[in-house]
Amino acid sequence: MNQEHIRNFCIIAHIDHGKSTLADRLLELTGTVEKRQMKNQVLDRMELERERGITIKLAPVRMKYRTAINSSPLSVHDTFTVHDDPSPMENGKQKTEIEYELNLIDTPGHVDFSYEVSRSLEAVEGAILVVDASQGIQAQTLANVYLALAADLKIIPVLNKIDLPAADVERVRAEVISLLGCGQEDVLLVSAKTGQGVDKLLDRIVSEVPAPRGKAESAARALIFDSYYDDYRGVILYTRVVDGKINKNDTIKMLAAGSDGVALELGSLSPDMLPAAGLKAGEIGYIVTNLKTTRSGRVGDTVTTSDKSVEPLPGYKNVQPFVYAGFFPESNENYQALKDAVERLAMSDSSLRYSPESSPVLGFGFRLGFLGMLHMDIVRERLEREYDLELIVTNPSTDYQVVLTSGETLDIKSAAELPDVSNIQQILEPWVKGEVVAPVDYVGAVLHLIVGARGVQKHIGYVDARLAVIDFEAPLANLLTDFYDQLKSITSGYGSFNYELADYRAEDLVKLDFYVAGDRVDALSVMVHRSEAERIARSAVGKLKEVIPRQQFKVALQVAIGGKFIAREDISAYRKDVTTGLYGGDVSRKKKVLAKQKKGKERMKRFGKVDIPAEAFAVLLKRD
Repeated sequence: MNQEHIRNFCIIAHIDHGKSTLADRLLELTGTVEKRQMKNQVLDRMELERERGITIKLAPVRMKYRTAINSSPLSVHDTFTVHDDPSPMENGKQKTEIEYELNLIDTPGHVDFSYEVSRSLEAVEGAILVVDASQGIQAQTLANVYLALAADLKIIPVLNKIDLPAADVERVRAEVISLLGCGQEDVLLVSAKTGQGVDKLLDRIVSEVPAPRGKAESAARALIFDSYYDDYRGVILYTRVVDGKINKNDTIKMLAAGSDGVALELGSLSPDMLPAAGLKAGEIGYIVTNLKTTRSGRVGDTVTTSDKSVEPLPGYKNVQPFVYAGFFPESNENYQALKDAVERLAMSDSSLRYSPESSPVLGFGFRLGFLGMLHMDIVRERLEREYDLELIVTNPSTDYQVVLTSGETLDIKSAAELPDVSNIQQILEPWVKGEVVAPVDYVGAVLHLIVGARGVQKHIGYVDARLAVIDFEAPLANLLTDFYDQLKSITSGYGSFNYELADYRAEDLVKLDFYVAGDRVDALSVMVHRSEAERIARSAVGKLKEVIPRQQFKVALQVAIGGKFIAREDISAYRKDVTTGLYGGDVSRKKKVLAKQKKGKERMKRFGKVDIPAEAFAVLLKRD
């Protein structure tokens, strides 16, 4: 199809603002999916996405849309059908119908996947900004708007869920106008659930989103905005062809990864795969390759078919995880099953990193790296559901840069890897730039929460008289546990949070070592700031006392920094009444039996082993 009749756009929104439901209505109105085949969240293919009501994996889809226009004279490039209408003329102009190709990318709404969102925005010319008419603008709304503006996209603002009793259309519309600087008539009012106003949105997409401007005769350049591994077909790339064309059986090259492959099949998704002879400039579609891992076709890379030097498309970066956790099977017999499952997941998720790890307590497992806490939660659930594994997951941590006295710099991903303190010059931890959007009534409570997380408030702005935007910086480690939960709690559910990695900063950090019945358990070790060490240590042993079962002997739970213990709790022993059968007689008989019991408990304590339950290894995630 001629590029003039192609419209590429995506839908961006905060979580739970109705983005996927709006995509459903667009598919239904354009006839891409028949009504009898419609279901909620058509583009969300994963079971987890449907259960949680969020988009985890982005999805492209091609729609055909015919719209009637008045044209005089007609362009020689237009393809149209003149209706056998008794009134073919309207206001002296010929009435025609033109078919447009609408390529939609339904993007994830969570901060963990912001890089995927940014690449999706680079693949299109327009963005539909969906805002919940009852909730208003939230943190990820702002973050996505900034990304769309940076990509120079045409933004079409949409107020969704206007049919809800809680909808406050005037207030939320004013927020959108203040944010984008648009007019009141520019904000479309729709209900994705009922379909109200969605037809007007389609007309706005056709009339306002610019057509692609690719160079059809140039060397092929295509942007990979997503990729995944299929067990039967290999790596499948979702691409936007910027220049030139890619045909079936062409040899393709990934410029950043330096890998070569073959385009075994190409086509579009509607939403199922529809093979075609090739993809041309301006089109969005898929390429089935003979690649064996997504690391050979990463998000953001440039695909070409040319043997000559081709300038790569801008914006590629090698995404690095910054949240790490240990994953161990509950039984060492399942180690190989865990290994196979992790390797298979990593083939389809290029952002997932893993390395073998062993623990005297937990046995053999893996240390996995993630883009954030949601990414970690999704991988854990997939391992448990799809591969039927029982897992022990340790406390999540971030990576640290350790500068040794020798001048060497180490990158450690767990507290257990920290070298001897006598060899350490300084430890640097990652800091983030964060943004909280909350009603002005809760600003004081939010600032208190930020300070409590060792954060620094940088700026407070106001979208309107009701909504505040608080910019701050804070150490990433302090945001990994329950910062988001506490934010929701103190703002009565109205606060939202977004962040991005800033830099690494030298801090006074120490390692907390945990001892259970005198044995150090490295899997429980954590890195904390010295000023917070005692508070965290006392809280942690209190939580451990609740989850570690009582034994026949007293168990000491201790936390130490180096050789100094700073917190302790004791789990009292079970006690059997060994004097039950003694009636009357001298008291010395009872004392003799009790002394014998005491000796037995001491011996049991000396040789006994405490079984630590799985929930103890994620104790810092529990709310106080």
